[in-house]
Amino acid sequence: MGGLESESYDRQYSDRELVWRIVHYFDGHRREMITVALFVFLNSVFEAAVPILIAEGIDLVVTTPTTGRIALLTLAVLVAQGMGWVFNYVSQRHSARAIGDVVLQLRKDAFRAVSEHDLSFFDEQPSGRIVSRVTSDTQDFSTTVDLTMNLLSQILSVGIIAIVVLRVNLSLGLLLLGMSPIVVAIALSFRRIARRVSLNARRVLARVNANIQESVSGIAVAKGFRQEASMYAEFDALNRQSYGINLLRGLTLNAIFPVLNATFGVAVAIVLYNAGARVLQGVQAAPGPLPPGAITVGEWYLFMQAMGFFWYPMTNIASFWSQFQDGLSAAERVFSLIDAEPQVIQTDTRPVPRLRGEVLFDRVCLTYTGEEVVLPEFTLHINPGETVALVGHTGSGKTSVVRLLARFYEFQRGRILVDGLDIRTLDLAQYRRQIGLVPQSPFLFSGTVRDNIRYGRQEATDEEVERAARQVANGDWLDDLADGLDTDVGERGASLSMGQRQLVALARVLLHDPAIFALDEATASVDPFTEAEIQEGLETVMRHRTSIIVAHRLSTVRHAHRILVLRDGKIIEEGNHTDLMARGGHYAELYDTYFRHQSLEYIEQARSLAAE
Repeated sequence: MGGLESESYDRQYSDRELVWRIVHYFDGHRREMITVALFVFLNSVFEAAVPILIAEGIDLVVTTPTTGRIALLTLAVLVAQGMGWVFNYVSQRHSARAIGDVVLQLRKDAFRAVSEHDLSFFDEQPSGRIVSRVTSDTQDFSTTVDLTMNLLSQILSVGIIAIVVLRVNLSLGLLLLGMSPIVVAIALSFRRIARRVSLNARRVLARVNANIQESVSGIAVAKGFRQEASMYAEFDALNRQSYGINLLRGLTLNAIFPVLNATFGVAVAIVLYNAGARVLQGVQAAPGPLPPGAITVGEWYLFMQAMGFFWYPMTNIASFWSQFQDGLSAAERVFSLIDAEPQVIQTDTRPVPRLRGEVLFDRVCLTYTGEEVVLPEFTLHINPGETVALVGHTGSGKTSVVRLLARFYEFQRGRILVDGLDIRTLDLAQYRRQIGLVPQSPFLFSGTVRDNIRYGRQEATDEEVERAARQVANGDWLDDLADGLDTDVGERGASLSMGQRQLVALARVLLHDPAIFALDEATASVDPFTEAEIQEGLETVMRHRTSIIVAHRLSTVRHAHRILVLRDGKIIEEGNHTDLMARGGHYAELYDTYFRHQSLEYIEQARSLAAE
């Protein structure tokens, strides 16, 4: 069971809470559910009528057999069977539609919750486990609801048969019904352990999904370091754990049937003996009236049939508790995902006008884990249209500044104002529409270059998309694409180079037309020529916009109006490149460490571009 602990956002729900919430999802399908209930009832009536009609036929054969009456009863049995099939078909069709709609809505809610969770949520939770909840758990939930629908029909059949046998012979009927508490007790004894093993099975499935997704995503690294065997060994160990847990789950859920079958055998023997004795009383009293307590051969058949009609649904009801707990486990995981508390909390939803781009960090304190402080009392003022470059060693807090401005993470103290407005009071969707962010490794979705540029503005025309693409590096990079803007980028943009992905991301931001632009080390992993193209695109994007640049490249830093040097989440130096170099402080050390070797590249690159 190692590693199967609950996720940090998991919750414990009672069965009543889960059932009530599931029922709530059917509120919009009341008409269909009433139709289902009606046809389930009619189906149960006709199913219960079959053994009753057969019992009448047996008594008819024993007493006064006539061909006409036997033929009539045979026809009645066929009609009952046929009508039962028709009503069952109608009820199944309507229930399938209702369940399908509910699962559709549940998946929508789960995916919407995933898309609205903060970035910190995805930092902590493996994506494979999240996918498992949205797909596998919702599907298992639908299976359980379908079982519930079928169970209603069986319960009604049990009720009808119980009424009939009580009317035939009260003492034998009570004997039959008296065995039902035994079935209920057996079922409830499996309830708790069934819930636990089902929950563990779902957790291990989520771990397997996460491992497969991580392995496939990192296959290039694994092959580069010849770690295929190690990767397989890790998967094999996890897969064996999944096998063991699912074996335990299968044994637990299936153990209920042998127990119930053994109990059923004892019950059949008891009813057979008692009913047989009463039949003998009737036979010995023939041809006169039946003595008190005696039954006919047909009624004896009805009781034995009632055992099957009664016990089989009761067995299903008992085993249903195990399957029901399986479904509740799935529902609990889905609802936990939906109900996960956000960390980024807006105090208001004020509409956001077109921003000028003035930014103020006022004594902002940030900690990701609650222990290590990333930004202690951080203060920064950026004027509208100003380009500010953030430099510093890894872990100095540069990227955190950008993430906080984009409202991806929650800060603990202080304020962040944009145009004098507290960003915690703004409509988050409207605010983020005016923030353009290009990360170090931009993510491209499956589709064409055109689709990815249009991603931020779905309503943009093809002409607007092409104009934005041509504005980045004069559009020369488009000539290197096989089909221009209609080039397929592949999964995660794998068909394009890193530089081309950056240029697509810049065109996407340009088309989006944000008021504030943030760039996170976008030129850190490209060659000088591609860097020149990206730099040209950056100049277009940053023009007349407030820009915050996290950079490790000299070409990006030296174009900034202001350079801020960060260390341990604090601004220790501020100025332009020339002033900071003249001071000989921390920036000069960073320059010697990161930038000096770029100077010759930059000069040679500039000369080459000038020559062209």
